[in-house]
Formats: sequence, C-alpha cells, structure tokens
Amino acid sequence: MRAEGVTPFGDRLEAVFAAYGRLCVGLDPHASLLDAWGQPDSAEGVREFGLRVIEAAADRVGILKPQVAFFERHGAAGYAVLERLLGEARDAGFLVIADVKRGDIGTSVAAYGEAWLTPGSSLEADAMTISAYQGLGSIEPVMVAAEGVGKGLFVLAATSNPESAAIQRAVLQQSSRAGSTVARAITDGVSGWNQMRADAADQALGSMGVVLGATTDLQLVGLDTDAEPPRPGLPVLAPGFGHQGAEPGDLRLRFGSYSAGVIASESRSILAAGPEGIADAISRRADEYGVAVG
Repeated sequence: MRAEGVTPFGDRLEAVFAAYGRLCVGLDPHASLLDAWGQPDSAEGVREFGLRVIEAAADRVGILKPQVAFFERHGAAGYAVLERLLGEARDAGFLVIADVKRGDIGTSVAAYGEAWLTPGSSLEADAMTISAYQGLGSIEPVMVAAEGVGKGLFVLAATSNPESAAIQRAVLQQSSRAGSTVARAITDGVSGWNQMRADAADQALGSMGVVLGATTDLQLVGLDTDAEPPRPGLPVLAPGFGHQGAEPGDLRLRFGSYSAGVIASESRSILAAGPEGIADAISRRADEYGVAVG
C-alpha cells in the first residue's frame, strides 16, 4: 500500500512526458566516450563526464538513465561517483532510472530494491530495471515496496540482443499463463499488476513497467501491438533508439498500442556529440520525438 501523500511513479512519469516529452538520456560513460570527451578512464573522468551530461540535459529532457555497469568497473570510487551523480540528477529535477538489471529471490531481491529505491538511500533512484526470469513472483517484494514509496520498476521482457530471442519467444508450458511466450507473460503480468491497484481507474500510467527493445519485432515475441491499450497505460523503457537504429518516427509503428507509455532511451547517439555539442544534440532529438509523438 502506498504511503499517504506519496505521488505514484506513473503520475510523475506522465508529468515528465507532458513537460519534456519521451526522450531519456542514457548516462553511459564508456571508455571510448571518456577518451573522446578528453577525460581519463577513471572515476574522476566518469565524474566530470557525468556532471557535464547532467548540466547539458537539464531543462531539455526530464529522464536520465545511468548504466550502473560503467560505474561498477571503477570499483568503490566508481560507486562514490554514482552516488554523487544520482543526487545531482534528482536535485536537478530529473526522473532517474537506475539501469541495474538486478534479479534474485526472497531477501536478496528485496535488498536490491532497498538499495536503489529507498528514499534517502545514497543510491536512491526513481525507478530501476529488474529481471524476473526466476518468475514474476520472485520480484513481488520489490513491486510492493516500490509502490509503497512511489517508485517504479522496469522488468526485462523483450530485449533486442539476438541471444535473448530463444528465451523470450519460448512458450510457457506450466503456468497460469501457459501458452504465452515468456515476453508476453511478463508484459501481461506487469500490466495486470497495475490494473489491480486500487486507484488504477484514475491513472493514465501505471508505476510498474517493462523493457521492450526498440529494434525488437514485438509481434515475433508474442506481443499484440494492435490490441486495445491497457488501462492504466504500461510504462515501457525502450532502449535501441539512435545508435542501434530505431528513430523517433518509428515509435508508433514499432510499439502500436504500447506507444502511450514509451520512454525513448538514447545514449551513444547523443553522447557522441561531445561536451561542446551534447546540449544541441539533446534539444534536436527531443524536438524530433515531440513531432513524431505529438
């Protein structure tokens, strides 16, 4: 149950869409990008890179997604930088999605949720990515906890890497969703969770979402993009725009009935503009999504 006075993540996401549009800037300090930006491949370089990205993105977009792996590679110093950047981003008004892709069972997965979603935590974000390949029920403790404090989750459902296809297209044999693909079962399960909330009828977007790759053929993984849109709408974190090939004009065609909740995530295509060009790159791409989706 959500604490009194807490605004649901879905409501905050809807407000960001209205104010800034769909573009999400990925904060991915690849070694090659650090070099191109004239920064050392170190925690200090990551810090300077991240601060410049946050400064450039402020008041141009409303969503920032740090890829935690690129901070972890620098060990404790990298995590210290991440803690600072998370705080800076949230202070700047961004909706922050921690791309951590955690997943486990019982107290272990609950602890992951506590680390990334607890208000006041040094790693606090507004939402996190999470894996449910041990069963959607395995992450229920995190779903309950996230909802209680107005946070969100994005559950991996249909990623775009070729190696994932065999698993995501596999058809369940024993389940309440027997006959569905794994991707369809996860997507429907998350949407069903949103629909069962007490205030679901009053929400345009739910607070639990899924990850659907923008270059994935959703029909092939069993998702019906022509079906009636769910109510509340399903938030969809969609990596794959920009560098991987999907473009703003593709959004409605690729996502169909899921389009209303799509967050278009771009990282390398924007970050490659460098420190001098990133602000213009963000503004240009944000405008392109506004034209395509508006």
